[in-house]
Amino acid sequence: MEERSDKLSLKKYTAVIAILIVLVMTVLDVTVVNVALPVLADKFSITDSQTVWIVTIYQLMITMLILPLSSVGDLFSYRRTFLTGVVVFTLGSIMCASSPNFVAILVARAIQGIGAACVMSVNIALTRLIYPPKVLGRGLALNGMVVASATAAGPTLAGAILSVASWHWLFLINIPFGIAAFLVGLRYLPHNPPRDRKPKYDFVSAIENAAMFGLLFLGLGGYSGRNDEPKMILLVLAALTVGVFYIFRERRRPIPMLPVDLFKIRTYSLSIITSVCSFIAQMLVMVSLPFLFLNSYGFSSITTGLLMTPWPVATMIISPFAARFVERHNAGATAAAGMAVYAIGLLLIIFLPATNITEFDIIWRMTVCGIGYGMFQTPNNIVMVSSTPVQRTGGAGGMQSTARLVGQTLGATLVTIVFAVMQGNTYHLVHICLATSMAFAIFAGIFSISRKSQLKQNRV
Repeated sequence: MEERSDKLSLKKYTAVIAILIVLVMTVLDVTVVNVALPVLADKFSITDSQTVWIVTIYQLMITMLILPLSSVGDLFSYRRTFLTGVVVFTLGSIMCASSPNFVAILVARAIQGIGAACVMSVNIALTRLIYPPKVLGRGLALNGMVVASATAAGPTLAGAILSVASWHWLFLINIPFGIAAFLVGLRYLPHNPPRDRKPKYDFVSAIENAAMFGLLFLGLGGYSGRNDEPKMILLVLAALTVGVFYIFRERRRPIPMLPVDLFKIRTYSLSIITSVCSFIAQMLVMVSLPFLFLNSYGFSSITTGLLMTPWPVATMIISPFAARFVERHNAGATAAAGMAVYAIGLLLIIFLPATNITEFDIIWRMTVCGIGYGMFQTPNNIVMVSSTPVQRTGGAGGMQSTARLVGQTLGATLVTIVFAVMQGNTYHLVHICLATSMAFAIFAGIFSISRKSQLKQNRV
């Protein structure tokens, strides 16, 4: 019996390989394309502002479709949704590599975004089905570690590929990994828990969701500070109008696409708010700091990239330890402590002098920020997922990804507003962004610690 149990466990955990492979693919496809934008601009004879759409269309499709596809997973099959996403993403990669013009690559990137949305919408749900509750944190930490590794390695990998091959290989490299992930997933990924009944899919809510998030992200993400305020306000107001009808409709549904029913769970709603605040804080720093390193401190582009690396590396290293720690200790308090460490790291960067800075002065401070974020991220994700019913894990996981995207977009938009509206040199403006990030980190810590008493009663 023990030998049979070991075999079953090995089979179960092999399914993790499929999830991790596709996570790497979807994350790398943002970072490597960012590096290749100048090459693609030259290839397709387009402006820099047009090339940004090669990244934007991919992220926009993910944001619009994550919750509708999470609902597909909840109602029908996480496994089939995931495998469909792998196929669509791989086909999109082939189309990207064979694109003859700018319009073709935009269409191909949109298809890639649909595939990535399928995968991202259910990867947390599948992780929850694979890992026993006691070690779920380790599974989520492994996912986070892989994402952090791919984020850190993306620019270097893109540079290596472009130095020895054409831009096409940035997309062709996905094909063998996509095939491997599909074959492993087809054999080993678990099926959904049985349901008493399967409600009909709500296509009206899916359209409202796509319209709301699409308008919101086009409004916020398209702001450049050059008389864009009327357009941004109009799009955001349109998004809010659609959102009012969408939320009103969702409140009356037994299994809503936008998980308003889960927001009645106080721990879950606090975790979502905490997540949004943390990603705003992260993006404020990630977008603004390169300007400080390049323009104020005079580091080269290569050095600036290397100086940004300690953060994701530290997060990657600390996440598994944080996951093990919260198996015995309060996750809310641990996450709050992580935000405190992160805020201290930012304070250390803020107090850096304006001149005579060495690389080491920055590296160890960035490492402190990464440690704090690693202490926060995994415990917060564990609380968010584990506070919801198993049959609603797809919706909960989709909302987690949506919270990340909303936070990142708001953070990037705030940097744009600071640089466009406020007066001062780069050093001064970046420090405003860092101080704003500290404020959001403090908010995230407060919301996180407020979950402490509830988590004592039901320790994750």
